[in-house]
Amino acid sequence: MNTTIRAEGRAGAQDFWNDHATIVTRDAAGSVLHGFAVLHSGSFAEMVRMMGRMPEADRNDLVIEKSGDRSYGPAEALELFKRADFPL
Repeated sequence: MNTTIRAEGRAGAQDFWNDHATIVTRDAAGSVLHGFAVLHSGSFAEMVRMMGRMPEADRNDLVIEKSGDRSYGPAEALELFKRADFPL
């Protein structure tokens, strides 16, 4: 399920952050064998937090793949991490 924060109520926002997500290298993202290239796995909020706390050089080649076939690059992940409504 692909969800958005702005178009849904509070419960929808929680679902958005709790969706399953993985961190993979940019090269592996979207490939047939990307499941074998997973570096980290957890909730979307956990993966955003992890990328947000990484040094820039470490996250530059990574992508968050969220349930619903949506990918977030390093810049998008950092923007989400800095949001006032990011879950603690």
